[in-house]
Amino acid sequence: MADQSLSDPEAIDAGRRLFAGACRFVLGAARLEHIPESRLPEIAVVGRSNVGKSSLINALVGQKQLARTSNTPGRTQEINFFVIAERLMLADLPGYGYARAPKGQVKRWTGLIETYLAGRQELKRTCLLVDARHGIKPTDRDMMKLLDQAAQSFQIVLTKADKVPAAELAGTLAATAAEAAKHPAAHPDVIVTSARTGAGLEDLRAALATLASIG
Repeated sequence: MADQSLSDPEAIDAGRRLFAGACRFVLGAARLEHIPESRLPEIAVVGRSNVGKSSLINALVGQKQLARTSNTPGRTQEINFFVIAERLMLADLPGYGYARAPKGQVKRWTGLIETYLAGRQELKRTCLLVDARHGIKPTDRDMMKLLDQAAQSFQIVLTKADKVPAAELAGTLAATAAEAAKHPAAHPDVIVTSARTGAGLEDLRAALATLASIG
């Protein structure tokens, strides 16, 4: 069942305080052996190319340039790691589905994504971003299947909600939630967001704050 309501005030406050903390870039991992060791709980952000991953990450932390943004699909070609308030590791994964890059390069970073998602013990949840204008696409379904097989918990986050009429958005949300319910690794709540207007960011911060380390 999708949840469009705001989280409870305590959770919202915890999320606001977490993401108001210092956020720093750790490194970009182009190969599996470059992925940093960490004792922090980890959140991955993944989605189709140009779904708005970098824009959403920047909006979450209130910084314009923490994660690079580009209108060119496939710009992010590494797994970029960030530490949030020394309590949470966030991994920004390369987009899948389309990229203006050589096929061999796309195959390499697609393999990196799949290996990381299937084997990262620190990973507590994957935020699977889906463009609200288009809904779930076949490549998203492939990712959902991969996460099911890896028993990696994931939560669907609709992006660019400001670009969709309210009635259409409600239909997309209902269809997305119904499809998510068929996947054993999927979180039951779908979060609707807009990096431009800030809609849904409090809910997403609150959800992620529940996974952060204490103290």
